[in-house]
Amino acid sequence: MSVLAIEGLVGGYASADHIVKGVSMTTDAGEMVAIIGPNGAGKSTALKLATGLLRASAGKVSVAGADVTGASPQAVLAAGLVLVPQERNVFAALSIEENLAMGAYTTPKQVRQRREAVYARLPLLAERRRALGRMLSGGQRQLLAMGIALMAEPRVLALDEPTAGLSPKAASELFASIRGLASDGVAIIMVEQNAIEALGVCDRGYVLVDGQVVREGEASAIIADEDIRRLFLGGRKGHGQARAAPPSKPPPAGATAAASPGLP
Repeated sequence: MSVLAIEGLVGGYASADHIVKGVSMTTDAGEMVAIIGPNGAGKSTALKLATGLLRASAGKVSVAGADVTGASPQAVLAAGLVLVPQERNVFAALSIEENLAMGAYTTPKQVRQRREAVYARLPLLAERRRALGRMLSGGQRQLLAMGIALMAEPRVLALDEPTAGLSPKAASELFASIRGLASDGVAIIMVEQNAIEALGVCDRGYVLVDGQVVREGEASAIIADEDIRRLFLGGRKGHGQARAAPPSKPPPAGATAAASPGLP
């Protein structure tokens, strides 16, 4: 059984605004799954619907077999699904240590134990535990945001464009840290515009166009597909951002590291 199962999800920012149109996805424990596609495809909206930040019009979301469809964000978090948003994801005026404590606000008696577990997974946070959020680089802030989410001891970590705005080096190191979390058994599902880099570290991928899944499968197969590369990844073997226009006819479905020691 998948630790996260999204079935036929429909919704958007208003009841009649269906940005996401019947999306189905799964993620297993210890697996990394990338969601890629052109801007405006509904990738981030799908994560917000799944985590309860937006109300779905139809579909079902299950976490470890528990139906959380229509549940509040707090209930979804308690079930084990935590979203790390792209922006405003740390408290600038608080230290790393204080930020992590905020991540366990529902279980204050376990702050110290959980914080030490996060430090063991993400050693850079331990090294800079007294540093304020506003003093951190972009890569370090994203690492802290993931640390805050880990304080809830999630089964599934949903990441919304974690490498946005980062240098290639910082993005590579952040991906290595995320891979380390998956190796510890955390299920990862992430939206990424750095598509080739994300698929390079992920196990599987989904391609979204106009709110629908048009391709899913092994990450290596998606990278190797010349049609997908040309249409969504710019046809390049190196860096790739999903910018291109959607295809007129969707491709057939079914084609289917330890934490970084430091981030600049």
